[in-house]
Amino acid sequence: MTLHRRQLFLPLVLLFLLGSALWWRPARQPAERSRILMGTVVEIEVLDPETAQTRSAIDAAFAEMARIEALMTPHRPDSDVSRLSSSAPFTTPAPETQTVIAAGAEIARQSAGAFDLGLGRLIQLWGFVDGTPQRPTDADIAAALVGVGPGDVVVSNGQVKKSRPDLQLDLGAIAKGYAVDRAVDVLQKAGIRHATVNAGGDIRLLGDHDGRPWRIGIQHPRQPQAVSATLLLSDVAVVTSGDYERAFDIDGIRYHHLLDPRSGLPARRCQAVTVVAKTAMQADALATAAFVLGPVDGLALLERLPDVEGLIVAADGKTLLTSGLAERVQWP
Repeated sequence: MTLHRRQLFLPLVLLFLLGSALWWRPARQPAERSRILMGTVVEIEVLDPETAQTRSAIDAAFAEMARIEALMTPHRPDSDVSRLSSSAPFTTPAPETQTVIAAGAEIARQSAGAFDLGLGRLIQLWGFVDGTPQRPTDADIAAALVGVGPGDVVVSNGQVKKSRPDLQLDLGAIAKGYAVDRAVDVLQKAGIRHATVNAGGDIRLLGDHDGRPWRIGIQHPRQPQAVSATLLLSDVAVVTSGDYERAFDIDGIRYHHLLDPRSGLPARRCQAVTVVAKTAMQADALATAAFVLGPVDGLALLERLPDVEGLIVAADGKTLLTSGLAERVQWP
């Protein structure tokens, strides 16, 4: 058996530069800062004039993202996620954690279980988070899926309830988007009007770009240096999930981190899904859900949700668009 690891182990800065969404830089230099948070490079750019107040706002936005990470990471034993994943009784996490779990449970319902918060054991088996990817045995996958399914994690009367005590949570497909939203909220409260927050491809756009839309280039899923489309957007979030982001090969078969909760295996019907929504939290989770559902059902999910648009690249390379995105996309 030959194992080829791809992209997952590239330097973080390279992952950022080649991430799901490629930046078109503004003509004038913004106030810009970057830090490593949530396992990726987070960049905040503010187009407002750089002042002490601007710099303070950016620092506060990073601090808020770090606070959210501390609550929702599975890598700290004292985090809400780790405590909820433990079999020991703990049902009342911080309000922010409840908000994220409730939003994830709703998207799980809307997608008929294509999105699932209870995949902690399965994700650990595949080794994508800790950098030791492997193909688990079918028996291990089946064991990790016990208790997983629609309604396995819910928030009710201010408490988080799991289908089984040993069910382990993973908020990786939604918490990063929430942290991006919180950073934007901090910037807005500080009076910032035009900015971008990019957490490894989870992007939130605050305002526009000097009276024009921001130009967001979407990476081609099979040509890392190429842009497959450019989206013209203002004051929204845009997130892309692709099978090239964290992947490895075994004997010519690609295995990636976007797992189908029904089979425990990587979803195979898409190459990439880009979602545009009002919040990065919603776009983050919906990009995963649509990817797992596949081009037909995934597009239908995005079409029926208000204020949500999307671009799906199917496994055969065919591109599908929601009806409201056609006027905001440019092709190479």
